[in-house]
Amino acid sequence: MAKTAEQVVVQEQLIETQQQSFDAFHVNAHFWGRLTIGCVIVLSAALPLYLSFVAGYHPGWQAIFAAFLAYIALVGFAWVVEPVSYYATLGVSGTYLSFLTGNIANMCLPSAAAAQQVIGAEPGTRKGEVAATLAIAAASFMNIAVLIPVILAGSYILSAIPESVQAAFAYIIPAIFGGMIAQLAMKKPLFGVIGIVFGILMTQLPIPVFFKGLVCMFLTVIICVLLENKQASKTKNEGEIVHE
Repeated sequence: MAKTAEQVVVQEQLIETQQQSFDAFHVNAHFWGRLTIGCVIVLSAALPLYLSFVAGYHPGWQAIFAAFLAYIALVGFAWVVEPVSYYATLGVSGTYLSFLTGNIANMCLPSAAAAQQVIGAEPGTRKGEVAATLAIAAASFMNIAVLIPVILAGSYILSAIPESVQAAFAYIIPAIFGGMIAQLAMKKPLFGVIGIVFGILMTQLPIPVFFKGLVCMFLTVIICVLLENKQASKTKNEGEIVHE
C-alpha cells in the first residue's frame, strides 16, 4: 500500500527527531566521558606524583623513561589499535564507558557483541550502540560485585584453587577471543578464516611484537573489505543483467 503524503511527512519528522535525540545523546556522552576519564587520569597520577615529589621516593628520570619505553614496546600498539578496532562495536558512549572501567577485551567487548547478537542489532548502528552501552554498564556492575569479595579474600581463594586450575588461567584471554571469533564469523565464515590465517602468520614471521597486532588487523580488514566490495559489485552487475 502506497504511503500518503501526510504519512511520508510524519515519518520524515520522526526520523529527524530520532537523529536529533541521538545527537544530543552523543553530546552528553562526550561531555561526561571526557570529564570522568579526565578525573580518573588525575587520580591515577596523584599517587605517583605524591610519592615522587612530596614523600621523596622519586626513582630518577632515567629509570622512568627506560620503563616507559619498555612499556611502549610491549603494549604501545594497543593505544592505537584498540580504540580504532573496538569503536565499531562499542560506539561513542560504549567506548568511553569501556575505557573508563577497563577489562575491554575480556569483559566489555564480549558483553557488547553478545547483547547486539541477542537483539539482532548491527555494530555501528544506533541500536547497536545503545545495546553495547547497556551491556557494558551491566557487566561493569557485575564485575564490581564480584571484585569486592575477591579483593577482600583473594589470597584465601587462590590458595584453595589447585595449581592445575591456576595454570589454566593463562588461556582465559585466548579462549574469550576464540569465542568471539566463532560468534562473529558465523555471519561471514570466510572473514573468520582470513583473520585466523593472518593471526597464525603473524606469530611465525619475524615481526616486532609492537607491529604484529597492528599488521594483522589492517591486513584482515583490507582483504575483507576488498572481498565485500567485489561481492557487492558482482551482485549489482547480476541485478542489472536480470533487469535488462
